[in-house]
Amino acid sequence: MSRLLAAAACAFVVGAVGVGGVASGGRCPAPSGIGSGFKTDFCRHLVPLSQFQSGGPGKDGIPALDHPRFQRASTVDWLASREPVIELAVGRDVRAYPLQILIWHEIVNDRVGGLPVAVTFCPLCNTAIAFDRRVRGRTLSFGTTGNLRNSDLVMYDRQTESWWQQFGGLALVGHYAGVRLRQLPARIVAWREFARRHPGGLVLTRDTGFSRPYGENPYSGYDDVSSPPFFPAAHANDRRLAPKERVVFLERGRDAAVVPFSVLRRRRVVRVSVGGHHLVVRWRGGVASALDSSAIPRGRDVGAATVTEHGRPVVFEEPFWFAVAAFRPHVRIVR
Repeated sequence: MSRLLAAAACAFVVGAVGVGGVASGGRCPAPSGIGSGFKTDFCRHLVPLSQFQSGGPGKDGIPALDHPRFQRASTVDWLASREPVIELAVGRDVRAYPLQILIWHEIVNDRVGGLPVAVTFCPLCNTAIAFDRRVRGRTLSFGTTGNLRNSDLVMYDRQTESWWQQFGGLALVGHYAGVRLRQLPARIVAWREFARRHPGGLVLTRDTGFSRPYGENPYSGYDDVSSPPFFPAAHANDRRLAPKERVVFLERGRDAAVVPFSVLRRRRVVRVSVGGHHLVVRWRGGVASALDSSAIPRGRDVGAATVTEHGRPVVFEEPFWFAVAAFRPHVRIVR
């Protein structure tokens, strides 16, 4: 467990996301135990600061990658065929970010197709999300706070040190409280599929400047479907699905729905309307779990999803159920 805590790069919540306004005033002290080293404006916050919890490492204890290095997919010989990678395409620029690297760094600050992006992965929630780093005409760069909320990664931007929830991309504390990052269509695919479809694509390499046992999973056995998360999360009594059932999470405006992987695996194709958008969710097997075996290439086959609208890839996520229940408790489940 100590190794898991030391490797974690996410943060937790005791309640759901608040809807109240930003609290502000004079100079507010940093919350004890979780605010050390931050210059954040703690007077401005959307949720009680008591909802945040230390995940173990402190500020930047899990180091984001700010100078990522890449190689052509056709030259890669160190990834196994079923290994999961995050695929992100901006225009003709297509890149793969192996989870064997993201599991140790959780954030990559990059530029894809000229667009400043943050590619993120929270192992505790199984959330792989890419964001546009531009906010109000300013390009931000992100690091890990070392804190969690609902067992999910809490990021901070280095320009104002505002705190951002990875799930949903909303700034909860500091200068940017109330601002939401724009999410980009990214998905998890097997390395074999990426290499076949994009031999000229770029792949994040192990040449990170850090010494980590890339290829190993510090959360061995974590994604047991019936096991709870390591850290508390809101609505833990929501038993509509097992805590770590993987789901396809779809949100458009105020409408949200999930398609459980168990349903998608059986049906293969699911059509669902969310917020007036008619989406097609498809299943593909042959993708290893990064959170199962101690060696990622040996992880069991959990598959992955694709989501399109009018034939074009759109934003979606593949989190564990407990994370959706914590942040979006009124979500509907597609059976």
